[in-house]
Amino acid sequence: MSKLISICGLNCAECSAYIAYKTDDNALREKTAKEWSKQYGFAFTPEHINCAGCLEAEGPHIGHCSECEIRKCGQERGVANCAHCPDYACEKLAKFLDMVTAAKKNLEEIRANR
Repeated sequence: MSKLISICGLNCAECSAYIAYKTDDNALREKTAKEWSKQYGFAFTPEHINCAGCLEAEGPHIGHCSECEIRKCGQERGVANCAHCPDYACEKLAKFLDMVTAAKKNLEEIRANR
């Protein structure tokens, strides 16, 4: 599967909400809603499990996208992702990357191959 790296370094192509949206997979929406409800302590419904990816201006996004400070910052700076930012890795991003090591790995790979 090809990578679709978001501003923060997450790979949207591996996200259940992205996959369910792109393939219109209702069974995956239901499964993911149950898993995420348990994992994150929020009552997700299958309707929540739709996302076109944070790089897409149009289309559905997981609720957090509209509040995500990293996404807002990247959009304001006009960077494809944080790996291309002159302030990499700022305090805002560093906290996130400490929690999500896969995103850090993706961004580090991009920086190494620029």
